[in-house]
Parts: sequence; C-alpha cells; structure tokens
Amino acid sequence: MSKCTFNKVEIRGIVTCIPTIEKCIDDEVDLFGGNYKQIARLKRTIGLNKRRVVDSQTTAADLCYYAAEHLLKRLEVDFAAVDSLVFVTQNADYPQPCNAAVIHGRLGLSTDCSAFDINLGCSGYVYGLWLAHMMVATGGSKNVLLLAGDTISRIVHPRDRSLAPLFGDGGSATLISSSTAAIASWFCLNTDGKGYKNLIVPAGGFRQPSTTHSKVETSDVDGNIRSLENLFMDGAEIFNFTIKVVPQAIRELIVYAKLDLGALDYFVLHQANRYIISNIAKRLNIDLSKVPMRTVEQYGNQSSASIPCAICGELSEALASDNSPQILLSGFGVGLSWASAIIGTSAINVCEIIEYPSSE
Repeated sequence: MSKCTFNKVEIRGIVTCIPTIEKCIDDEVDLFGGNYKQIARLKRTIGLNKRRVVDSQTTAADLCYYAAEHLLKRLEVDFAAVDSLVFVTQNADYPQPCNAAVIHGRLGLSTDCSAFDINLGCSGYVYGLWLAHMMVATGGSKNVLLLAGDTISRIVHPRDRSLAPLFGDGGSATLISSSTAAIASWFCLNTDGKGYKNLIVPAGGFRQPSTTHSKVETSDVDGNIRSLENLFMDGAEIFNFTIKVVPQAIRELIVYAKLDLGALDYFVLHQANRYIISNIAKRLNIDLSKVPMRTVEQYGNQSSASIPCAICGELSEALASDNSPQILLSGFGVGLSWASAIIGTSAINVCEIIEYPSSE
C-alpha cells in the first residue's frame, strides 16, 4: 500500500455539476419485464431510485467546465492564478487531445498552466486529490484545479437491467491550494490489475477496435443486453473485491495517520450503491449517521464525480462551519483500484451542487 502525508495544503472549494434530465427506476418497469416486486426490492436493498443523465450533446468536459467556471468565480480567484489543471475521466471528448487541454482553452487559463488527464473512474477523485496535494506540497504549483467527471450512462446499454438503472452522470471542480494553516492530510493508494476484466468496456480501443462485430447486441443468461462497446461489470466480483479490500485499507490508513476511527467526523465513500456503502460501514463499526449515502439514491453512481457530489450534497453546511471537521474519503472500482484519504479541512465556503442546462 502506497501511503503518504501532506501538510499546509487545503481544499478551498468544491462544485459538482449534474445534468437536468432525471430518470427513475419506477418508470422503467418494462426493463424488468413488468416485475414491480423486483424494482421494490432493488430500491430497498441496493438503494436504486433516481439518477441524473446527460443528453446526447453533453459530455463530462461540459459538466466539469461549468463547475470550474462557477467555482473560480464564486471563490473570486483570478483565472491566471491557476497553474495546474488535472482532469480525471474515462469519458474524454476525443482520443486526443486530452480533456484538460480542451478545458484549459475554454477557461482561458495561462499558457504557464500545466494541463493533463488521468484515466481513472470511481477511485479517481481521491487519486486526483493525492496528485494535487503532491504538486502543491512540493512547490510545483500553488493552485491546482482538479476536475473529475464521467458520463457512464452513455456507455451503458439502455436495456442492460444490471447497469442502466444504476449509473448517473456528473462533473466536479475542486481547487487545491497552498496554505499557511497547519492542515494535515493522509493518503493511501492501491491497484490490483489482475481484476481488470471485471469492470470493462471490451471494444472501442486499440486492443479491440470498433467493428461491425463489436456493435452486435447480445443477451446474457440474466436477460441483460449489451454489445462489446458497452460497459460490462461482474457485480459479484466487484462486490467481493470491495468488501475485502476497502475496510482493510481504511483501517491501515487510520493506523498510519495515528488517529482513532471514532475521532473522524465523516466517512464519504464512493456512492456505488447503498448496499455496498452500508456493508463497508458495518464492517468498520462506523456510526451510519457519519456516512453519507443519499447521493446515490438521488443522482445514481456518478463514477469519479460521486465523492465530490456527496460532499456538496450532504456535508456543505458542516464544511462551511468553523469546526474544521476531518473527513475520510474512499473510492474504489475500475482497474481494479482503490484509494482512501483523511482530509483535514478549514472552512470550505464554496461547496455546491449546480445544474447544467440541457441542450435538447
């Protein structure tokens, strides 16, 4: 496990941008063959309910650009003061150039500002925070604009009942800056690439280019329809992986930071689904009142944007106070990868969810 500590680095603000289009599992009874009981069971056990999805013209870059512009203006930060832009996504606008370069231009940032992408999903926000903290702590940057967002709904087949009701879309912007305050943060990062096939879009890249064959739709034994160019997830394997590695990683990080689990104020886990979140919390004996989990029921699993969305949607008032709560973040998923962090906070006065106007 890769662990590290940073000091005098702060998160100044977070904005999450969600699409306006809302879908509800109650309206998708045809997807489940008219089985209302199955829908009720999924809502009760998994926490599936509503989700926000983009229209056909909107990308993760659009959502993150809208969030970034709002964040910088609300913080009254000179755009020229941003000296690094890091974009975490698996749904880039183009094979090349990277999203970060495109958004750099749209924001009109300085040519002295570095800009690059990170190809990660559900663990990506914590990985991005780790990198941003490192860039600031080493003196290479003073203000890092971290963008994290995905539009997974656009790569899930609409008749894949195992995934379509789960994934929503979102984009986020976080500003990480140097600080004179004694703020400490701790990180640990992990990867197990042997499990990469358990969460994958098999075709469409250079390993298996898009062809007529890769677009053919097939049905599996459970009636889920998808092509090789749609997202595939082995749900059982992902659940087992998560329950095995995440609680242990969180325990080891708390020991590394020389903190007591009970002293932490909030535990913001990737909003995969309510069942996974509650199982991790129970294995750690965490008070569920400290664990946000309404976000996935309102907006769906937003991949790299799920943690910032949970922070903005459920902890904004707490983070705006003068109490400086300590929060533990943990993301896990595609790779397979997982990452956790304990973040020290000062008052974060900009912590909001905004809507992106639909273009259809």
